[in-house]
Amino acid sequence: MAINDNVLIKIRDRKDSLTPVERLVAEYILANKEEIPHLSIKSLAQGSKTSDASVLRFCKTMGYNGYRSFIVSISASLGSMDEEAGEQYTDIQPGDDLGTIIANIGRNNMRSIEDTMSVLDRASVARAIKALQTSKRLMFFGIGASGLVAQDAEQKFTRINKICHAFTDGHSQLTAASLLTKEDVAIFISNSGDTVEILDSLDIAKKNGAHIVAITKYSKSELSEKADSLLSISTPEISIRSGAMGSRIAMLTIIDMLFAGVASADYQQVKKYLSKSRNIISNKRRR
Repeated sequence: MAINDNVLIKIRDRKDSLTPVERLVAEYILANKEEIPHLSIKSLAQGSKTSDASVLRFCKTMGYNGYRSFIVSISASLGSMDEEAGEQYTDIQPGDDLGTIIANIGRNNMRSIEDTMSVLDRASVARAIKALQTSKRLMFFGIGASGLVAQDAEQKFTRINKICHAFTDGHSQLTAASLLTKEDVAIFISNSGDTVEILDSLDIAKKNGAHIVAITKYSKSELSEKADSLLSISTPEISIRSGAMGSRIAMLTIIDMLFAGVASADYQQVKKYLSKSRNIISNKRRR
């Protein structure tokens, strides 16, 4: 179950990876959100130009056992959206004044985190933290902006004495993946989940038996399907850089959760490591 479940966000994020028939149902729901809680399964099938069976399959794809539980979740999601009215994603516009830019970027980043809480599975987070705790080594894989997230993770986990490294180019990723073992954890970071370099290294890491953690958008992708622990993020459907900014913020938030989870489980020892590294840095600055 997601930490702060919102089925409408899940539908928005997954609709492009659904089957053509399921996509018809998804698009009709998103276009007629307010009406959906009042529709029977037959009415929804007619409205979306599909069938009762197709609607039921769609509900199961979205993680529900039946139509009734799906409709209850739609109603709950609508209530949540009413509370957040006016707080939608906003893209960069030509000539925006500084006040508008500051407000929009702040709002977009906050919404990325909030929406991620709606698709992030608590059990997967717990499974990933346990794997990180017991691992011999951590290896983070990311390209471009995702590579920056990998480097942030390396810095955090290094400070608590975890053997780890971030790999941000295809060649070094292949080499690193080939050296992984069953005692290691490989964390693959990719918004799309279809980055070629990431998938090439993923296949090698999986063959070597490493525990695979994926941080990627809530959608069907090769990365999400092959992960042992899938940590999904939600990103806005806007056209310019705001979307990439939001996905980076969401990914960094996931890294913070993993770090805090590992640190909390062994707090006294972690506190010693952090104090030791902080003191070394402070002494260096005073020289």
